[in-house]
Amino acid sequence: MTVRTRTIVATTVLLGSLAVQTTLATRARALEPIPGSITYQGQPKTKLQKSPVGSIFSHSFSAGGARYEETYKVKEDRSLDLVNRRRLSNR
Repeated sequence: MTVRTRTIVATTVLLGSLAVQTTLATRARALEPIPGSITYQGQPKTKLQKSPVGSIFSHSFSAGGARYEETYKVKEDRSLDLVNRRRLSNR
């Protein structure tokens, strides 16, 4: 094996490894609902029929002595996707 071939193989392995790590890290960071989240006990029973697909809205609530603001996106099937959560304060 030439030096060039070894370099190409090593680079390919490294890039493949980075791709796998990025995919796994993205899945691990998916937000899970917490008490107070709209989707904490599953999707709401009523669907947002008037909200356009892809629209985004926020929801503020208290949980465990802290204030949070969550951002949701309306999916094509009218269910909600939790896309962001911010901790606003400790009170």
